[in-house]
Amino acid sequence: MRQLVLLRHAKAATNSDTGEDFDRPLAARGREDAPGIGEALAGAGAEPEIVLVSPARRTRETWALVASWFPDVTVEFLDSLYLADTDTLMRAAEATGARNVMVVAHNPGLHELASRLAHRNNALESAVRAKFPTAAGAVFGRADETSAWRLQAYVTPKTISD
Repeated sequence: MRQLVLLRHAKAATNSDTGEDFDRPLAARGREDAPGIGEALAGAGAEPEIVLVSPARRTRETWALVASWFPDVTVEFLDSLYLADTDTLMRAAEATGARNVMVVAHNPGLHELASRLAHRNNALESAVRAKFPTAAGAVFGRADETSAWRLQAYVTPKTISD
């Protein structure tokens, strides 16, 4: 991969009609935040070829609201991404064989992966390590398969509204 985009689902309702976490829909704030995050990620250079999405309702709804910014991508819904850990997230992205991958999933796995990749001590990477809130997106890039990942952009609803 040359680019890895991590996108946490937007703000979700506390409960679902079924009582299951998997079925929680986006809250009104999440529905408002997601399109702007899609625009900000596209503006920051996110160019996924393939998007891997957790099948949970809140991640599917988030993807539906950002998808218009990435019209020519292949989308796969992977059961393994639901509440996945960092290794599962990275293995899924690498298994695509694509140069540019976006993963739409959940914390704590996304935050832990973003923190692991953002290992330098600059202000932007410190912000990623400190917090990866709902609808946060991080764009990482690298020159080739042997070079380190570098954080290129970090967007949150708060950063795009400031």
